[in-house]
Amino acid sequence: MSKNDLNVLKLKKKSDLDFKNTLSYFNFKSVLEKYINSKSFVVAVSGGPDSLALAALSKIYQKEKKCKVYYLLVDHRIRNNSAKESILVKNLLRKNRIVLTILTNKKKIYNNIQSNAREIRYELISNFCKKKGIKFILTGHHSDDQIETFLIRLSRGSGVQGLSSMSKSSTLKNNIRIIRPLLDEKKIELIKYAKISFGKFFKDPSNTNKKYLRSKIRKLISHFNKSGISHDRIIQSINNLASTRDTLNSYIKKVSHNCVSKKNKKIFIDLKRLLVETEEIQLRVLTNQIKVLSKNYYPPRSAKVLNLIKKIKSKKKLKSTLGKCIVVRKKNQLIIYKETIKEVKRP
Repeated sequence: MSKNDLNVLKLKKKSDLDFKNTLSYFNFKSVLEKYINSKSFVVAVSGGPDSLALAALSKIYQKEKKCKVYYLLVDHRIRNNSAKESILVKNLLRKNRIVLTILTNKKKIYNNIQSNAREIRYELISNFCKKKGIKFILTGHHSDDQIETFLIRLSRGSGVQGLSSMSKSSTLKNNIRIIRPLLDEKKIELIKYAKISFGKFFKDPSNTNKKYLRSKIRKLISHFNKSGISHDRIIQSINNLASTRDTLNSYIKKVSHNCVSKKNKKIFIDLKRLLVETEEIQLRVLTNQIKVLSKNYYPPRSAKVLNLIKKIKSKKKLKSTLGKCIVVRKKNQLIIYKETIKEVKRP
């Protein structure tokens, strides 16, 4: 969003959601027209400035295109006041003629809170989409999220695939797609959008909780500009890595075509062809196949897949478990199939 855009916004009343003349809405609209081929979609709302800005832009698009749009908020029930907070967000959106549906989580979350909460959130929203026959979910991820994700993955030793971070479109289970139309926007601009559109926004206490790695990374980023490390330069590096990732994925696709086959819900990999490739290519081929077979949103950790590759290379016979899949080596063939309940319970 440019300074000129902000001057346009200042002329608008808080209750006026007509930002059609801004660069932000033009970019938002372009992403939706590129990735969404349907007259209905879901908007994930949390009450934070990014999701409220997303809701405001979606409302404009809804009016312009006469779409059927569902605005959803997931109450994870992690905090004692979460139900009250959800109602406050619902009432705030109602003032702007946006109907919010609250989905309540009934599962207990004991550990890996942020990761498990994310999985539950997508599961609940996906189930809603399945019932309504919807294939697209909009989220409020923005460029600041890109940088946070980049640094988190950097701290974990991720390669090109991880460091290139999020894309504007990705696929969940049941062929439902996540669309991220705000990835080029900075959070500071989305905060201004939310304030102008709704008058206020809600802060999530977990965003400043020091026990979460993302919160620590967020605090670290606040010192970057003082050290001469600009937001735009980091984003440029992420985009360059994304370009490298796309080139790499094109080659991985060719390798997979040559050494991977599927039959009766099992994946067969020709190890003679796979093991002549670099370890990075081996890693990506295996990771992709396990992710597809398990239908998990997130792939297995690279360290675990690399450990599996070492075992595969050292043993002619092998049976191992990874990412809810069974991996078996028989001479020069690798067989991967989904783990059954019986195999999970087996001691």
